[in-house]
Amino acid sequence: MTPGQQIISDWFAAKQWQQFPFQKEMEKTFLKGYSGLLNAPTGSGKTFAMFLPFISDYINKHPYDYKDRKNNGLQLLWITPLRALTNDIRKAMQSVVDDLGLPWKVGSRTGDTSAKEKQELRKKQPEILLTTPESLHLMIAQKEYPKLFENLQAVVIDEWHELLGSKRGVQVELGLSRLKNLNFPGKPKLKIWGISATIGNLEQAAEVLLGNAFDPGQVRLVRAKQDKKIIIESVIPANIEEFSWAGHLGIKLLPQVMEIVANSKTTLIFTNTRSQSEIWYMAILDKYPEYAGVMAMHHGSLDNELRNWVENALHNEMLRLVVCTSSLDLGVDFRPVDSVVQIGSPKGVARFMQRAGRSGHHPGATSKAWFVPTHSLELLEGAALKQAIADDVFESRDPILLAMDVLMQYLVTLAVSDGFKPHEVFREIKTTYCYADMEARDFGQMLDFITKGGKTLSAYDEFLKVEIENGVYKVNSRKVAMRHRLSMGTIVGDVSIRIRFLSGGYLGSIEEYFITKLKIGDTFWFAGRSLELVKIKDMTAFVRKSSKKKGIIPNWMGGRMPLSSQLSAKLREKLNEVGVLINKGMEGRMKTSKGLDVEVKALKPLFELQAKLSRVPLSSEFLIEKFHSRDGYHLFFYPFEGRLVHEGMASLFAYRISQIRRANFSIAMNDYGFELLTDDRILLEEALANGLFSIDNLLEDIQRSLNANEMARRRFRDIAHIAGLVFTGFPGKAMKSKHLQASTSLLFEVFNEYESDNVLVRQAYHEAMQFQLEEFRLRAALQRIQTLKVVITESKRPTPFAFPILVDSLGREKLITETLEERVAKMTLMYNKD
Repeated sequence: MTPGQQIISDWFAAKQWQQFPFQKEMEKTFLKGYSGLLNAPTGSGKTFAMFLPFISDYINKHPYDYKDRKNNGLQLLWITPLRALTNDIRKAMQSVVDDLGLPWKVGSRTGDTSAKEKQELRKKQPEILLTTPESLHLMIAQKEYPKLFENLQAVVIDEWHELLGSKRGVQVELGLSRLKNLNFPGKPKLKIWGISATIGNLEQAAEVLLGNAFDPGQVRLVRAKQDKKIIIESVIPANIEEFSWAGHLGIKLLPQVMEIVANSKTTLIFTNTRSQSEIWYMAILDKYPEYAGVMAMHHGSLDNELRNWVENALHNEMLRLVVCTSSLDLGVDFRPVDSVVQIGSPKGVARFMQRAGRSGHHPGATSKAWFVPTHSLELLEGAALKQAIADDVFESRDPILLAMDVLMQYLVTLAVSDGFKPHEVFREIKTTYCYADMEARDFGQMLDFITKGGKTLSAYDEFLKVEIENGVYKVNSRKVAMRHRLSMGTIVGDVSIRIRFLSGGYLGSIEEYFITKLKIGDTFWFAGRSLELVKIKDMTAFVRKSSKKKGIIPNWMGGRMPLSSQLSAKLREKLNEVGVLINKGMEGRMKTSKGLDVEVKALKPLFELQAKLSRVPLSSEFLIEKFHSRDGYHLFFYPFEGRLVHEGMASLFAYRISQIRRANFSIAMNDYGFELLTDDRILLEEALANGLFSIDNLLEDIQRSLNANEMARRRFRDIAHIAGLVFTGFPGKAMKSKHLQASTSLLFEVFNEYESDNVLVRQAYHEAMQFQLEEFRLRAALQRIQTLKVVITESKRPTPFAFPILVDSLGREKLITETLEERVAKMTLMYNKD
């Protein structure tokens, strides 16, 4: 045992903690000089598993004077995806170095770090620095930035599974490519390690992190073979609705949820959207006012000070309940939390595991999570989640390839600091997974764009950012440099308006499009408060507290998450179990069968009605339902593949059917299926015979069936922002959304007409197919469907499977005289009549 290992072992003993086998393995692996990926579940001690080996390595190098060595410079860079994680990790690390007598400082540099603190960090680097991908690039954008990293020994990327498959992950890849190639005399090779929860492609995750410059023999994957105990229970509604529709049921189960809260020390209620968290917080405050003072809310749009207060209050056991979103998904350590409630399906196995792991968040503890359906049929997703976890089935995170917008931003970042030589940078980026296949022609096009504006924008000075001096590409304009630093990053959303009390104090931010719909004097709910809009000035909405009980709940763009392919497959398995029993006339055994989940048993009335009106499809069958109403002829298809796949499939089928007989279709979809509605009878059988499910000419047919140009235009808005083609404004004076949209649309049209081979335009079309329609999943789904027996049924009224899709289409209509809920209630009454 080395001196460092002995000291770490003694530290564990003094704490009366057990050093787990995977932590010992990680220590041995790190000390042998390997880089790689640590895979460990939430709450297993993975932060210490990675941090303590680094300390052990340092002590081994300086066994006699490690307590006396000061001002060592930056030794360890720890990158996290969330700013909220840095406070918790920093405190834990500082506690360890203090215990061991190391005269070290653990610092952090994120978007929340004050200008004064950043200045202090420049003057004197801490030995350990916690930062985010964006802040790493901001450090690289400083003059003489290599000096910051001249003593760097190791880089750790925490929660790598959250960054993989995103443009922030590409930022990390580029940042690491630079750090790996900074050469200092006598400095050993940089160690790079990632920490990841369980995902389906761990080996590939390690490849993406390390790139292709690492010798495979020097790469290791360390797995924690601990069995994390998770107890999952579904909240079963007292009455199962045969005609259920998405969203309405959740709040009706509030009494059952609050019973869980009452029996727990501290509970986190996870919602999938910020709007949903506001609704639940307001409902609890209204029905259970006794929780005022011991309840809080946490989501990404709240002011940082509010979020920090909530996190500290959780640590200090001041709160019994927090309503939150994915902002509390990741590694923040809240030991007092013993229960997690998930409102609605998380749509992914890994996401649910991550949230469940927030309870019992320490080694050896049992996590307890409740699943609360927002409509009856969602209970089937609860059963599928439990099965997927039992079978160790988790989603993969597919890496992003050739993200030209991120690369263009990175090139200007290098030019803003000390400049770069193209041949050196091209060689570096080719060592990353993202840009390994990049062609010199495309790289040259990007260099041409940042220096000359490309083929089409050379007449406009604002696009001529970089100058060439003796073969070095540099930004000499202070204005260009300042604007670039202000707009760096890959997180792009709608322009935000800050919310501030007239009397002072910020609450957070809301997207511009929501605020612009309000009039002065209107009341809305935000941060758990009823607020009256007083005035809007300089991108700030000034508000005062309102005594009104009712107000509009903000909604944020995006929000709906599609069902993952892994969860979709488990859902179809559960449906097959039901179909086997019902189609054999054995539905009476559903309540007593020991092999069926409680969720499936509870859904017996719904499945019996589905079988009576149509069919519960087996895994070998593909169900299509026909239904005629005063609105027209309805066709319902049930691939059970998720909303995004269904969006593309619905448009594809509509296009292919219209090739037989011209027709106009209305389309609606949910995660289970989709509807095609038209005025004339649909020639379904002829369409099936003509290859409705075929994958021949798939990409061409998708592009013909959808407005591919418009989809690419929407993707281009974000791409242009990241690439730096548009400046979004100064702090407090952001450019309005409609102006941004107009600017990017104009650029898109110019490139499309005069520069069709533009790398950013090509990227926009590729992203539209890959991310908006999940073209790869659509292709795989069609291949699966081609192997199934097609079952077509026709009924006089919609089935339980069809009803929520009908409601989804209603939700997009403007109902003037009645609410959506009132109209759905009337529909339910009508369809329940024999």
